Amino acid sequence: MKNFVAYIDEAGDEGFGKLAGESSGQSNWFSIGAAIVDEANDKLLPSWRDEVMKKFANRKNRDLHFRELNHDQRVHACSTIASKSVGGCVVSSCKVTILDAQEIEIFKRPQHLYNYLTRFLLERVTAACRQKAAAQGARASLRVVFSRRKGTDYEKMREYLEFMRDGKEKMTPVRSIDWSVLDPANIAVENHKVRAGLQIADLFTSAIWKALEPNGYGNCEDRYARILEPRLIKLGGRTLNCGLTTIPSYSKCPLNDEQKAFLDWVIDQRKKARN
Repeated sequence: MKNFVAYIDEAGDEGFGKLAGESSGQSNWFSIGAAIVDEANDKLLPSWRDEVMKKFANRKNRDLHFRELNHDQRVHACSTIASKSVGGCVVSSCKVTILDAQEIEIFKRPQHLYNYLTRFLLERVTAACRQKAAAQGARASLRVVFSRRKGTDYEKMREYLEFMRDGKEKMTPVRSIDWSVLDPANIAVENHKVRAGLQIADLFTSAIWKALEPNGYGNCEDRYARILEPRLIKLGGRTLNCGLTTIPSYSKCPLNDEQKAFLDWVIDQRKKARN
């Protein structure tokens, strides 16, 4: 048995009140992402986090939090983690596309969008773990650790996973979480500041979110995501819709020039890898 751990964090918010853009408000994008390691590398996560933190002056604690870092520190943090044996997977929802959807009232319910994106995330993570283990002639087992967030009921999350596992959905999904890899009972919730894995998951998730979420001037910052892209999980060498998934899909997303340039660059990495 090959054992893996996925640490899960989020960036942005779930709200649909006043979406941001070039003025203050709730974020246009909401992202959920994971840092994935095998059992051996799980033990190394604190040392990887400390390797990042030791370069920062006047840092008395070991709590690595993306939003508290300046640009240069973010570049350093992402560059350091990009050199490690860790996989990343991020699912990002363009919330403006939900505003006119028939299901908008459902998505406004507390935790609904969070659970929905988590499903997409775990579909991809369990598939990657199964594939990695199979390459070594083994079966995969995944433990999931969520970053504790206010207002989230993780018992409901577990029930949601069990509901899907037991085939009680009205519509058969296109993809499915690999239940041979994940047991819904095998999830935990921890505080961000006490788990290095959650802090590294924050880097992956926030880096992708920054590449898609316009700031107060309408600009996106994709440098952090470009640095971490080699660590995003791949399917047939393809990152998009595997290590990086947008909802709706790339072809249906209303993208500005910077967002499109970033996603086109991600797609282009597969072509370069083939040559």
